[in-house]
Amino acid sequence: MKYQAYAADLAEGKLSIRDWELGELGPNEVDIDVDYCGLCHSDVSMLKNHWEMTGYPIVPGHEVVGRVSAKGKSVAHLEVGQRVGLGWLAGSCGTCQPCLGGHQNLCADSKGTIVGRAGGFAESVRAEALWAIPLPDGVDSEAAGPLFCGGITVFNPIVQNNISPMDRVAVVGIGGLGHMALQFLNKWGCEVTAFSTSPDKEDQARELGAHHFVNSRDDSQLDKVAGSYDLILSTVNVELDWEKYVAALRPQGTLHLVGAAPKVESSVFALIQGQKSISASPVGSPGITARMVEFSARHQIAPKVEVMPMSQINEAFDKLEKDKPAHRIVLKADFN
Repeated sequence: MKYQAYAADLAEGKLSIRDWELGELGPNEVDIDVDYCGLCHSDVSMLKNHWEMTGYPIVPGHEVVGRVSAKGKSVAHLEVGQRVGLGWLAGSCGTCQPCLGGHQNLCADSKGTIVGRAGGFAESVRAEALWAIPLPDGVDSEAAGPLFCGGITVFNPIVQNNISPMDRVAVVGIGGLGHMALQFLNKWGCEVTAFSTSPDKEDQARELGAHHFVNSRDDSQLDKVAGSYDLILSTVNVELDWEKYVAALRPQGTLHLVGAAPKVESSVFALIQGQKSISASPVGSPGITARMVEFSARHQIAPKVEVMPMSQINEAFDKLEKDKPAHRIVLKADFN
């Protein structure tokens, strides 16, 4: 099967359209005709080989929404023409302890959608059927793509930390990840606080679901919220004054990181005294991802997106890097 895809041969190269070939479809795989694909900072990191694991040529794109165009002979739960989403992972071994326990996202042999594989900035993308998540009615195809990377990244900690509707939760950063976290936590029933270094974002944070706002550049505001939160979810990739954030936790509270900050530090005594913890997580399993999509449909949760034609893919990459938009960029497939 031949199709068109946007690929680059060098870390600093531009993406250009070319013919691509997938080979024979495996028994547990599906091909997805791409309608939309979100653009994520991880696509930039992979394109530029920031993580030193990129193979060239590379076809980025891992926030896919489309329709099943072909399925392997062992795939029974999906139908051709069905609307599905695909995120960072496109496969897992299925036999290791995490896979058997329903934590396929922790599989040591998991397959990244754009790691050694061709991603979603293309006419078609291939994945193991388990990772192609059906989209229920009420989820808009145009905006759904970022749910499968950024969305599940912030939804997964809610489940993993057994967050209840009575909990008080703070979200650090209200950008591409944080703006979805505020929506999820509000509809989950939590009392939600947004932490931001930009005071002018307070109105936006409250519109997204925050009940309170803290200017995290103001140490006095940080001091006032000591002992306040059952969970602090950090979505930013910079180091913070970790001692103040640990101090802001209630007893048995957790500081949970999904933003790739260079490091996190805390005195052990500060953790022992209140039985507090520091944790982190990647994207979620197929099961939790499906729950997130159903939750989004029920509560009409969607990321804020700017849609651009996929033919403007290089302009979109430049916009993401230089302008650092607070919303998510989604590319609409416009192949001839």
